[in-house]
Amino acid sequence: MKVAVIGANGQLGSDITSIFKEQNHQVIELNHDVINIVDLDLCKKVLSEVQPDLVINTAAYHNVDKCEIETVKAFEGNALGARNLAILSNEQGFKLYHISTDYVFSGSKQAPYLEDDAVCPVNVYGNTKASGEFFVRSIAANSLVIRVSAIYGKNPCRAKGGNNFVNLMLKLGNEKPEVRVVAHEFVSPTPTMDIARQLAHIASSNLTGICHATSESQCSWYEFAQEIFRIAGIKTPLNIAQPGEFAVNTPRPFYSVLENNLLKKNGLNIMRDWREGLKDYLSQQL
Repeated sequence: MKVAVIGANGQLGSDITSIFKEQNHQVIELNHDVINIVDLDLCKKVLSEVQPDLVINTAAYHNVDKCEIETVKAFEGNALGARNLAILSNEQGFKLYHISTDYVFSGSKQAPYLEDDAVCPVNVYGNTKASGEFFVRSIAANSLVIRVSAIYGKNPCRAKGGNNFVNLMLKLGNEKPEVRVVAHEFVSPTPTMDIARQLAHIASSNLTGICHATSESQCSWYEFAQEIFRIAGIKTPLNIAQPGEFAVNTPRPFYSVLENNLLKKNGLNIMRDWREGLKDYLSQQL
């Protein structure tokens, strides 16, 4: 299969590229110097030359705080860019995989979100990503929206200053006399390599619609940090931070756990418990 990965040098895109190559797919790496999903004419030209069977879009404007200020850029990158790819999916006949986020939900449910739960974003980033989902679902006949959450990978995340949560905890644990982490926000921490393997696993299927692809089980950020410290052998005191202790410029959902319901219903779920993914990731970092 010929697979075009948009954002192939990103945190998630790099692992998708690696896994699809391992499985002998022909992978075309499309980075920002080659394609800009906001530019429909450029996308049309590049993708018509590539003629992919599958396009995986990992490109996004995902600096959550900047989205609150640069709202037009956020909407262009997260919504109109998705719309452009959806239009071209129909015109050129390729399947479209579009990466989305848990931030389309408010977090008020306090139970794992299913794919058909109503979206209710609490910030601009979530709103623009929800808009992108709607464009893809309403336009592209052969598409799959994949929601991910609390991801981390070996490639730097530019929107987070090159650090993911795991690497940040390792850094703080080795440099600070004490580390404090909130215990009232819940996630399913997911390594990008596991998401990449999941996408490769379903690539030959006819799955369409919206699916969640996150690690199994859930934890608070504090519990996540505890496990990082335990595996890494860090002895620095780790304590619970109180709600509101850290200044937050942008509202975020306090509960971002997603249930991989569609994958399970179709016998396609290969996502592991978050602890297993973390253990594998740290074995390569330490």
